[in-house]
Amino acid sequence: CSHDNASKDYTNQPIALQTIADQIAAGSHHLMGVMIESHLKAGNQKLPKHLGDLVYGQSITDACVDFATTETMLRSLAGGLAKANGQEKCVVAVD
Repeated sequence: CSHDNASKDYTNQPIALQTIADQIAAGSHHLMGVMIESHLKAGNQKLPKHLGDLVYGQSITDACVDFATTETMLRSLAGGLAKANGQEKCVVAVD
């Protein structure tokens, strides 16, 4: 869902994943897995001169979706899998 599949824009990852979920729901067996650029906080940051200036939970490499977006994305994927398996919905527990 990241890099080229999201046009190198991390905010496009949910759109890319929804496309995958739709393909799975339609019965595609050509998908083996997904990669989501995910962290606690959205975006990324440059490595500062003083490490104490780092924002906790934000990537210092690739820009990422935040945890809430990741949860929504995974629920969407679970829904696609449920449809592919003939279920109305899929129950996902997140603690």
